[in-house]
Amino acid sequence: MSVVGFDIGNENCVIGVAKQRGIDVLLNDESKRETPAVVSFGEKQRFMGSVGAASATMNPRSTISQVKRLIGRTFREPDIENDLRLFPFECLEGQDGGVLIRLEYLGEMRMFSPVQILGMLFSHLKQIAEKDLELNVSDCVIGIPSYFTDLQRRAYLDAATIAGLRPLRLMHDCTATALGYGIYKNDFSVAGPTYVVFVDIGHCDTQVCVASFESGQMKIISHAFDRNLGGRDFDEVLFSYFAAQFKEQYGIDVSANAKASIRLRASCEKLKKVLSANAEAPLNIECLMDEKDVKGFIKRDEFEKLSSNLLDRISVPCHKALLDSGLTVEKIHSVELVGSGSRIPAITRILTSLFNREPSRTINASECVARGCALQCAMLSPIYRVREYEVQDAFPFSIGFSTKEGPICTLSNSALLQKHRPFPSFKILRLHRTDTFHMEAYYADLNELPSDVSPKISSFMIGPFQVSNMEATKVKVRVQLNIHGIVTVVSASLLEDNVDDDSLAKSDDHLTSAKMEAEANHGSSAVPNSAEDSNLKRMKPSSVSSGDGLRKSKFVKRLDIPVSECVFGGIAKAELSEAEKIEHQLVQQDLKMEHAKEMKNALESYVYEMRDKILHTYCGFSTESEREGISYNLQQTEDWLYEDGFDESVDAYTEKLEYIKKLVDPIENRYKEEEARARASKDLLDCITNYRMVVESHPVGERDVVIDECNKAEQWLQEKLQHQNSLPKNADPILWSNEIKRKSEALDMYCSHTLASSLHKVLT
Repeated sequence: MSVVGFDIGNENCVIGVAKQRGIDVLLNDESKRETPAVVSFGEKQRFMGSVGAASATMNPRSTISQVKRLIGRTFREPDIENDLRLFPFECLEGQDGGVLIRLEYLGEMRMFSPVQILGMLFSHLKQIAEKDLELNVSDCVIGIPSYFTDLQRRAYLDAATIAGLRPLRLMHDCTATALGYGIYKNDFSVAGPTYVVFVDIGHCDTQVCVASFESGQMKIISHAFDRNLGGRDFDEVLFSYFAAQFKEQYGIDVSANAKASIRLRASCEKLKKVLSANAEAPLNIECLMDEKDVKGFIKRDEFEKLSSNLLDRISVPCHKALLDSGLTVEKIHSVELVGSGSRIPAITRILTSLFNREPSRTINASECVARGCALQCAMLSPIYRVREYEVQDAFPFSIGFSTKEGPICTLSNSALLQKHRPFPSFKILRLHRTDTFHMEAYYADLNELPSDVSPKISSFMIGPFQVSNMEATKVKVRVQLNIHGIVTVVSASLLEDNVDDDSLAKSDDHLTSAKMEAEANHGSSAVPNSAEDSNLKRMKPSSVSSGDGLRKSKFVKRLDIPVSECVFGGIAKAELSEAEKIEHQLVQQDLKMEHAKEMKNALESYVYEMRDKILHTYCGFSTESEREGISYNLQQTEDWLYEDGFDESVDAYTEKLEYIKKLVDPIENRYKEEEARARASKDLLDCITNYRMVVESHPVGERDVVIDECNKAEQWLQEKLQHQNSLPKNADPILWSNEIKRKSEALDMYCSHTLASSLHKVLT
């Protein structure tokens, strides 16, 4: 059983795995700990990870990156429109308003959704894990940003399903980081909670959470975030600066050239890292565009001045998280800074000023999320024993429910589930209805959502059901905020009061066959709805006295009601099934092309190997005409490999390889037979020598018999070898190694039997 944690970043991915000695980060095929979140479509095969990233410059329109930004979003959202202007690949608006990626693959134009692309990335990471662990990977925990909406969370689960994964939990990035931080520490104060702020500045976003730690438990108090502030935004500042400079200095418009833009952005990212440790840094790119080499230079102070608007935004989610937690700066024990975009010195200064202490970097900035997810997976897995540690997360949104009568609310802001509510959790709703009804889940506070994002989450149809009379009957609805942070209605039941005589209650077939639940009387049915946060507790039946003096018991008969769900913007089961089918076909195509590459490499290696051997090792075992024919075919095959056979099928490579082997095999067999004959001859001579020495201590009769047999074998071998050696080495052998082996076995059997018989006579 797999115990794996995946951190799917906007730029890179990390795989953490739980092993007996702790949490390890897996290496990819290039022996790197981070795998680029890139899927590139070649003419006949997909390339993912590091290989896909290497294709970005040569094949920008078919190389998909930063797909995390597109998951669960609509094409017309302002944030998405800004992102699409930067992407070199083509995106269109789908029929449902979502984003579709259009590209050419296998000779035709194809359309893929971001969920499908993410599923491909998951599949690649799964293959890396399976190759390293040498077992099937299914169960996992996946890190997600805390600001992900219900639709985005469902999209991640759908992508995991496409890849054949079974997520045990979608875990907030900062929560995973906090888990990896807190579970190993044993120095928390016993006087009260220790409060720690985690600031995660990623490639495209900034997340902040406040967590409290006590012995054996951690609790997330608040989440805050900026969805559009990350390391790439600082890269874009440098890109715009140098693009304008190069346009003026060299007369080239980098922004208008996709390949040049990719190269300049990559150089700007490296330059940003250099500025993190140096006061100034140069920029040099050869043949950037129009065959022009470019040079640039910038100081750190100038970079920080250009980025001042971005730097000012860093403190906003920090203030928000602190405000929502209800804590003051003085109560914060430490600040942990992580994320790929956290290395800018100006950010450290801002956080130091804000929290009156310098941020710590005690945990790995790039691997902390994957490690925390792997830890959570181990805690949820039955095969690992992890010390007792309670993890309580907080949900960053307020959720409301409504029916046609209006909102079902227990809070002042019309929310049923309050912001920063611990989850997983559930609420029990008690409604009074006469027939099938609908409920709708929505985000209660639009300020918590990006602009132009619909507040609708899901709609639920409760029913059909019938009541025994026209009066409204109590319906109990169980609303759950599950372990993934997804809101759903898990069950609904019809509650009908039944009053029966004590003597008749046991014999009533209808009541005994139905699900029974004893429940206290909660008042008049005139109350339309009510809600409670705790589980519905089984209570003792209430006894009442009738007018005739008989005691009667009041029971609640519970009948399950069907619940159907419709997710706004979600993927239908048929679409998900079709996406799984398409992914399977694409995987098979990739495997087919990989097999073709392996056969091509095998043919190429065989050509080079045989060219050397036929002129040296096998020279004495072949005729001049054989060598010339084989050398000619080897050269022809090599030319074919680099021309017409550069991209051929498995069958074509196999056919070429088998044809050359038919020419080489007879010569190779002569060489191998010569070596085997020499080994077999040595073994026979060793056997003869051994028995000549052994029989010296035996009686004369048995000794003479054994020595005579050894002499015969030796003479046979000498005659055969003389005859064989008189022939050319390129001639077919007349003495085979197997014949010598049989002679050796026969001699050993005869001599050992003779000596054993002699010993038996002595003993008797």
